[in-house]
Amino acid sequence: MEPTSYAAQPDGGGWPDRPGLDTKPRESGAPGRVKKFGPPIIQLGLTVVVTWFIFDRVGVDLALLRTLDPGEWRPRPVLFVSSCALLVLGYLWSATLWGRLVRDLGGPRLPVWTTVRVFMVANLGRYVPGKIWQIAGLAYLAKREGVQASVATGAAILGQGIALLAAVLVGIGALFGANELWRQIGWGGLVASIGAALTIITLVVVPRFFRRVVAFWFRLTRSDPPVDGLGSGNAGLRWLVLYVLNWGIYATAFWLLYLSFGEWQTFRQVGPAFAAAYVVGYVAIFAPAGAGIREGVLVVLLQPIMAGEDATVLAVIARLWTTAIELIPAALLAAGWLGSEGTSEGTGETTS
Repeated sequence: MEPTSYAAQPDGGGWPDRPGLDTKPRESGAPGRVKKFGPPIIQLGLTVVVTWFIFDRVGVDLALLRTLDPGEWRPRPVLFVSSCALLVLGYLWSATLWGRLVRDLGGPRLPVWTTVRVFMVANLGRYVPGKIWQIAGLAYLAKREGVQASVATGAAILGQGIALLAAVLVGIGALFGANELWRQIGWGGLVASIGAALTIITLVVVPRFFRRVVAFWFRLTRSDPPVDGLGSGNAGLRWLVLYVLNWGIYATAFWLLYLSFGEWQTFRQVGPAFAAAYVVGYVAIFAPAGAGIREGVLVVLLQPIMAGEDATVLAVIARLWTTAIELIPAALLAAGWLGSEGTSEGTGETTS
């Protein structure tokens, strides 16, 4: 997803890849999610090797995969449509959170429709070759609505960081999902996971720690931190809760997608795996948008409840699903925007 967008979208690549608040690429090199991980050929090679290793370890039979009947992968219409609708809701929620962060950073209060339109249309830049188009598009579109470029991109970067922490919290639920994974990793792994969750909550909830984490995140993404506007003293807790809800929507949408193809399983066995796979794909900075890595981890987490070959097909479907559900509404919004501007310009020329 791909549950990649600026604030929480699960495609793994929608947020600015290494934005600067002046919206210009840095001299130090091409942008990346945190930093550039070597030449593209090395990134591709690492992605292929790690992906192959994951699928080999889980025992996916490529020969058997080729024999699967596509006709068996017909979704149950009601569940599939419900999953698509919920994923759209997640994207809209993500856009709304960006608009609220803009306000917290001192920007204007944008109408909900304007916020969604700017956020979603700017995401189309991610599909244009070159790393600067998405962040430049956001800055340009937001500026036309009266939002300073630094505020627009700062809100996107801050949202990215908090959403990643939220995805970790939701993804930890995968330990208690299919066949209770924590029993396989042992008590040490369970304690470490719970400790990580408590650490995240503490760092975000305590204002003093939260501001330091924000400053570190902006240094890591090589961007200028906001001068002011982290909100009230409980801003970190508020934003963490909102982004956990956002990721809860994404995880539930994936659960419905799974149910539209597979047999009944509880949310606990399916949903958190989607968030966990996203996080691993995101931190694998050598893999563009986590491609391959995210799918491999998803197969690992789902294998206890479905065959590895079936899990592989579902992982690929999930990638196409998140991409299509992001692209189609954004393209329609962009077309409508361009159409309305063309009409306005035409009217202006007639009256002049």
